[in-house]
Amino acid sequence: MSGKYNDIITLERPVSLKHRPMPIADRAAQFMPFSALTGYDDAIGETGRYTDSMAELSEDAREVLDRKQMFLKHIIDEKPEITVTYFVPDSKKSGGEYKEISGSLKAIDEYNCELVFVCGTRISAYMIRSIDGEIFDGII
Repeated sequence: MSGKYNDIITLERPVSLKHRPMPIADRAAQFMPFSALTGYDDAIGETGRYTDSMAELSEDAREVLDRKQMFLKHIIDEKPEITVTYFVPDSKKSGGEYKEISGSLKAIDEYNCELVFVCGTRISAYMIRSIDGEIFDGII
């Protein structure tokens, strides 16, 4: 083989007298892929994230929910233990998700139309899909 670099092809790699050799892991990191578009992966992930749409309650379900809220209003001083399923709208895209909270009910804020739990959680009455608890057994 005769070529342009034949005279140096068999020589050993030069070693610097001033600098220590770089560890293999650091050398490999130089060649790792990078994200040329900052935030692009986050945008793709956000687009692919699944959200539910808020289901409309039937007239019968709305009536049962109203009766349960009226009943809770009368026994609020007992701080009843209830479980509420409610809808939380997504702040970044249309839709949202259903959540459930269980705990003692502290108050019903009629001015803001919210249920207030002892833990401080406030749930808008418009987002509630169901209210359950042992206190409703045999009553509603």
